[in-house]
Amino acid sequence: MKIAVIGGGINGVSSAWQLALAGHDVSLFERDNLMQATSSASSKLLHGGLRYLEQGEFRLVREALQERRWWLKKAPQLTRRLPILYPLYADSRRARWQLKIGLWLYDTFAGRKGIGRHRWLTAQQALRCSPQLKAEGLSGAYLFFDGQMDDQKLGLWMAQQCRKAGVQLFEHSPVQQVATDGRVLLSNGWQQFDRVVNVAGPWSQQLLQQSGLAQQPLDLVRGSHLLLPPVGRYGHMLEVPGEARIVFVLPYQGQTLLGTTEVRQQLNEAIKCSNAERDYLLGVYNHYFHPAASVATVLSDFAGVRPLLGGSASASKASREYQLNWQGRVLTVSGGKWTTARALGRQVSEHIGRSVRKG
Repeated sequence: MKIAVIGGGINGVSSAWQLALAGHDVSLFERDNLMQATSSASSKLLHGGLRYLEQGEFRLVREALQERRWWLKKAPQLTRRLPILYPLYADSRRARWQLKIGLWLYDTFAGRKGIGRHRWLTAQQALRCSPQLKAEGLSGAYLFFDGQMDDQKLGLWMAQQCRKAGVQLFEHSPVQQVATDGRVLLSNGWQQFDRVVNVAGPWSQQLLQQSGLAQQPLDLVRGSHLLLPPVGRYGHMLEVPGEARIVFVLPYQGQTLLGTTEVRQQLNEAIKCSNAERDYLLGVYNHYFHPAASVATVLSDFAGVRPLLGGSASASKASREYQLNWQGRVLTVSGGKWTTARALGRQVSEHIGRSVRKG
């Protein structure tokens, strides 16, 4: 089968790789550089998504935890195990027993592919791990483990696996339209394929619109991050005061990564951290750490747009699951998260295989 994959983010390259491994002739088209947009603006975590358990996304968490171990094992030069603290204060929204159940499920779902079991730390132990945490009202912290990565380099490593499997990768090759008979419109004209996989992330629905095809509801959510001076070797998972949201404070390449926000975004808007987001993130940081950080403390910032399945009034409650929808010979991928990109690629390959068998 001659297959076109549209989109050079992590879900695109992972899908192309799985299709090539299944024996297909795969060409991937990316409008800019590979791994240049959303896939390189993540929170740099390979994780199951502990907070998704609250939303009942058990299948997704289980899958992500299995995939987390695969990335850590296959690309140890670009990944690492990261200890993370979830501190509990007198004013925390979540009770200790709630977190205990969540972390027990997290460890259970990981099973034999776990990378370390959680444990409770007293306030004194937590402060020894993270001396800059505020001590007032601190009752203790849960310690658990997730994976950390260099997202852009890890995505380019996956692109290298594509090349080894025979995928042809075309950068700076924007696709202008697709047709349900398998045609793809490039700058030099139409090309015919047996199947087309539209996995252009935030731009997948725009491509369908340009092609006169039906679109699926998608929430585009901007996530912004700040980089601050180093605060220690432990990661932190922190409740936003007065909200159910979570923000991470993580050691990353000699600095501290602080994020993320969740702000609805339009494709015609600039994808950048706003002043309001910067102040929001600094406010969360200063609630938990001393000395306080200020605008002058910020070393840099970055932002990306996540394509989430539509239908939720709150961006933080929008599903991180993925969906696959056929229109003729065009398969569109909606949603998904970084850690589960390889699993999504396997689903894409299976859908293509079934469509071939059906004729």
